[in-house]
Amino acid sequence: MPLIKPFAGLRPAPGRAADVAAPPYDVMSTAEARAMVAGRPWSFLHISRPEVDLPEDTDPYAPVVYAKARENLEAMRLAVVLERDPTPCYYVYRLTMGEHVQTGLVAAASVAAYDQERIKKHEFTRPVKEDDRVRQIDALDAQTGPVFLVYSATPRIDAVLAAVSQGEPAVDIRATGEVRHQIWVVRDADLIRLLSTAFEALPALYVADGHHRSAAASRVAAARQAANPAPTGEEAYNYFLAVIFPHDQMQILDYNRLVTDLHGLDRDEFLRRVAVPFRVEPSPVPVKPAKAAEFGMYLDGAWYRLILDERRIPWDDPVARLDVSLLQDNLIEPILGIVDPRRDDRINFVGGIRGLEGLARPVDEGRYRVAFSLFPTRMTDLMAVADAGEVMPPKSTWFEPKLADGLVSHVLD
Repeated sequence: MPLIKPFAGLRPAPGRAADVAAPPYDVMSTAEARAMVAGRPWSFLHISRPEVDLPEDTDPYAPVVYAKARENLEAMRLAVVLERDPTPCYYVYRLTMGEHVQTGLVAAASVAAYDQERIKKHEFTRPVKEDDRVRQIDALDAQTGPVFLVYSATPRIDAVLAAVSQGEPAVDIRATGEVRHQIWVVRDADLIRLLSTAFEALPALYVADGHHRSAAASRVAAARQAANPAPTGEEAYNYFLAVIFPHDQMQILDYNRLVTDLHGLDRDEFLRRVAVPFRVEPSPVPVKPAKAAEFGMYLDGAWYRLILDERRIPWDDPVARLDVSLLQDNLIEPILGIVDPRRDDRINFVGGIRGLEGLARPVDEGRYRVAFSLFPTRMTDLMAVADAGEVMPPKSTWFEPKLADGLVSHVLD
């Protein structure tokens, strides 16, 4: 079974992409989704967050929600807002946010490769979120939320993607946050063959974002294989929708921390304890760490730069040497008493897209006592964790820009 293959994508009809494109389903609340669909009858949120079309007290995991998603998808196809390509294609997808540009390939990725760890993951998943995606895929008979994959940058692949993107795009829109989304359709058989062969030569792909979507696709494939009396291996359910980018074009932003209290310590005692593993330097300006093992701390209206003693960095451990682990293991757990950041409600997380002002504001408002800014996790560190078969700590990576839902979907019939 090939690592990736082309597929006949379900896409917005010409001129409809701006009407359809929507943020990823999991970056907003139901209330925010309801506000976003106001005046937008063809927004893909009617499919990815179909509870927006049901009473406000509807359980988002109720069977009626998935049935509504199916109804809305069929309505969009019937109205020719969405059309399916007649033949299998690849799609080149470019994201532009300010000066940052990344160009990748939309493809159907092998579930078998995922199951066999050739497509490597680095996060635990939550059963309730997996179950939700399984029900969504089964109801739609389609995968509509792409999994964000990464490959180790390869000149042969990068050159093809760059060449394709010199042509006129089929889609060129600006979405929320002024992110530009462009898509080129690859129908040429020779180019399709070249891309398939080049990807097949790669040792691995890496899940950057979309662990629940890929895990759900694996579960759907297993169930459908078991129910199929004569499987061929070529069935569409054996693949999942993915967008694959080179690792050196990825933009990972910092993922910062907020804590509600000082674990019973007063300010002076807290600072004294922090000064054991860290060198603590008051800063007249907000601290955005410039390198690994350096942190910013905001406390009582003042910023500090924290520099960890290098002797405390376990360089040979791909998980423990991450900045999120260094802060957790040297301050958040031993000083603030937060042992499990996945479950402890004393800690919260703020994506770097909100900036340092967005990190300090909740402290100034009294909702939190202290904030920490971190140096972003590097893509090579994520890949090292995945290669070691390990799991990243919670809230380690914040990828920007985000993919849009609705621009290409993978139908399983």
